[in-house]
Amino acid sequence: MTNSEIIKFLTSTTVNAGFVDKLKIKYRPVICPFDDLMAYAKDTKSVFDVGCGSGQFCALVANFTGVNTIKGIEINERLVNNANQVNQRFSGTKNIKFAVFDGNTIPDDIVEYDLIYMIDVYHHIPQSVQKPFMKQLFDKMKPGARLMFKDIDAGSPLVICNKLHDLVFAKEIGKEISFKAAKSLLTEVGFKIVEEYKKTVFVYPHYFILAVK
Repeated sequence: MTNSEIIKFLTSTTVNAGFVDKLKIKYRPVICPFDDLMAYAKDTKSVFDVGCGSGQFCALVANFTGVNTIKGIEINERLVNNANQVNQRFSGTKNIKFAVFDGNTIPDDIVEYDLIYMIDVYHHIPQSVQKPFMKQLFDKMKPGARLMFKDIDAGSPLVICNKLHDLVFAKEIGKEISFKAAKSLLTEVGFKIVEEYKKTVFVYPHYFILAVK
């Protein structure tokens, strides 16, 4: 699929949400390379999205891949409601569910999933619990499961653009870490890194790390 196909699909999505949420649902692929991320779900049966937001990425996985079982968790009940609306079109054809969680305790049923996504979530986690959260994630994943960890590179001067973005849209300053630090973190908690790369889209310095338990 192309990025234009992704944007076309999301802009056709109907959801009863606020202006900012609608903006994020429909146009986030302009700055976040969802097409790159979806490629990892190509031969996967089940996907778990940690910090799924309004569920637009889960909807893309449901629509453009053969994944049948999808779950997203999010700390904001409003966003979970959005996610249920965005994915309503797949009712009866895909096993998709969303749940509110407390931001600390990862649901135990993550052990049932083959591919875990964590997309631009890490820099929203308080620094004091960032590493413990990742250790918990590793411990709860099943052996052989993969983690696609994508975030913003604090080692790039362009990180300031993401900080301004979060200040406007999330009313907070992100706690980004560098690409190098992210690789060290994942290795320290037990993951084996199998693929890594960086990609700048407009003024957003993304990094991608595929790791396996």
